Amino acid sequence: MTKQDIVEDIALRTGLTKKEVAEAVELFLKKIGEALAEGKHLEIRGFGTFKVKERKARMARNPRTGEAVPVPERRVPVFKVSKVLKDRVALT
Repeated sequence: MTKQDIVEDIALRTGLTKKEVAEAVELFLKKIGEALAEGKHLEIRGFGTFKVKERKARMARNPRTGEAVPVPERRVPVFKVSKVLKDRVALT
């Protein structure tokens, strides 16, 4: 399912135009991205939680040469599925 599929489905169910729904979906996704960029965590009850985790600096290996390569510390987005959604998917 693509973002466009979601927009079309919501437009059919609500009677809103595809353009209005597409704007709302874009704004929703943009707000999630902005919150994560600021290091905030976002919880959508019954769906899941978006968080930012800190990854420590470490040494890795270049698989071609075997040379040690430093990997700097960084922040990465993570998503944890809610129990409600997990259970819903397990039943289908």
